[in-house]
Amino acid sequence: MTRIAFLKGHGTENDFVIVPDPENAIDLSPAAVAALCDRRAGIGGDGLLHVVKSAAHPEAAHMAPEAEWFMDYRNGDGSIAEMCGNGVRVFARYLQRAGHATEGDLAVATRGGVKTVHIAKEGDVTVGMGTARLPEGDVTVSVGERSWPALNVNMGNPHAVAFVDDLAHAGDLYAAPPFSPASAYPDGVNVEFVVDRGPRHVALRVYERGAGETRSCGTGACAVAVATARRDGLDPAATGTPVTYTVDLPGGTLLITEDPDGEIEMTGPAVIVAEGEIDAEWLESVAR
Repeated sequence: MTRIAFLKGHGTENDFVIVPDPENAIDLSPAAVAALCDRRAGIGGDGLLHVVKSAAHPEAAHMAPEAEWFMDYRNGDGSIAEMCGNGVRVFARYLQRAGHATEGDLAVATRGGVKTVHIAKEGDVTVGMGTARLPEGDVTVSVGERSWPALNVNMGNPHAVAFVDDLAHAGDLYAAPPFSPASAYPDGVNVEFVVDRGPRHVALRVYERGAGETRSCGTGACAVAVATARRDGLDPAATGTPVTYTVDLPGGTLLITEDPDGEIEMTGPAVIVAEGEIDAEWLESVAR
């Protein structure tokens, strides 16, 4: 069996195993992905970035005219995901490191469509995250005896954003915070607890649906910026002026800008920390 290269990278401590495979020749079964992402028995990661040429992947071939590279993203449990904002930044950083991209604009194919990425000279990477929808209706989230009103924000995935006095009030976040009404989120929800740090500057903790508390959530940071802007009486679509918030997450800081056309851009770090080789025999043994 041929040698299988891998890299390890992170964006605000959302970490990923990166497997370059331009011709889509490596069969990464859900079991193999879960084994690679295992923090004790594998390499360890929140997810896996399978780097494939769009033309070589049946799910991405139709996007090949727009984007040469496809981010075949997998969750740490081996399941398939449409999109990961922190993952796209790390994906772009890998393409730059491998000589497939230079600083400037880059199109990346994802299951959530083609995303526009900008690699800045000073190192940060910006990703177009699409637009936010704010479904009607009041939502409440609770932790223990406390409960808060929350804003329902959909970034392609559902979020409930609650403003709190102290991030410690979110508790241990081992279990999903209860919310009501149940009809607001039939498939569960990502819950963000937010405190103010200064003008247009907030900090958050997040419970990610199906994962528990995480160090960073890109769509969550975008949902929080939109919710905070509305709370502050700011709506770029109404004023014609973009609005930017600094969002502190446990794993680092992201800058979120909402443009008058509704497009949301997320800017933050993307770091490659290591590269090496996967033992092919081991991968074969765990892939079954």
